[in-house]
Amino acid sequence: MKEILSQHYLILITTSTIIGTLARISVLKQDYRQYPSYPNGYMIHIITAFIASALGAVAIPALLTKNFVAVTFLSLAIQQFRDIRKMERNSLQDLEKTEYTYRGSAYIDGIAKTFEARNYFALIVSFMSALTIQLLNHQLALINILSAIIVATIITFILNRFSKGKTVGDIAEVKKGQVEVRGSELYVDDIYISNILGSEKARKMFQDEGIAAVIYPKENHFRITLDNFGQRQAILFEATRALGVKRYHFTRKEYRQGRVIISLVPIIQDTDALIEAIKKAPLLENVKKSHKVMDTNLIGRK
Repeated sequence: MKEILSQHYLILITTSTIIGTLARISVLKQDYRQYPSYPNGYMIHIITAFIASALGAVAIPALLTKNFVAVTFLSLAIQQFRDIRKMERNSLQDLEKTEYTYRGSAYIDGIAKTFEARNYFALIVSFMSALTIQLLNHQLALINILSAIIVATIITFILNRFSKGKTVGDIAEVKKGQVEVRGSELYVDDIYISNILGSEKARKMFQDEGIAAVIYPKENHFRITLDNFGQRQAILFEATRALGVKRYHFTRKEYRQGRVIISLVPIIQDTDALIEAIKKAPLLENVKKSHKVMDTNLIGRK
């Protein structure tokens, strides 16, 4: 017990815990998706990041002092992080009916997994910071701390690049669509969208205030991702969340060229913002496919 409470271990645990928590905060930012919410959503994730960082920090002293009981808390922490994923999923599912349009199960599952993974992010950074301090073990504490910060910065950069997913803008071009109302039918760039504009008020509203964007896949195999209903639902959600919805919102796909159309009557009349929101919509993990892995010619080469 005396060894654990020595100055060296106190510096190691404190420094690693702070660095791990700050690393988590660096990727916990309120972006265009407006999630997590502020301040309560931030508070939940900062506290769990602190706990994850503390567990990563005490792992090294626990192993060195042969306190294997303390190490078993890591398995308990993993279970708690899984519960966080379940909590996020349940929370977002409960909010589905309050949104302009549904996020969709695929999008919710991706968000929940991301927040679980980022707790491991904090744990890994904290653990590597503690390991750096222990291996260096310089007489000057400041050198140990600076070394841990440098290592943590590098690891944070690597993990952030590794965990950063792609967006729609990476696989497709997004352009403004021309809205046209023909009787009770809605068309965008001569692509049929819907026939529910039966009233004169609805037709006039969409003709005067409706905006649209057309998504063009950069390569033919990207159609597999964009045609997925969960992916299109996520794109529509981001569009409606960014601009709001006054009345109607649609998503349709065109089969010949693989174009995807997003059309709505927004609260904010800004086509450029619509295009930007669509470009930044994340690609869902469950719909992403590796074109190289699926190349059937590889089978014949073996």
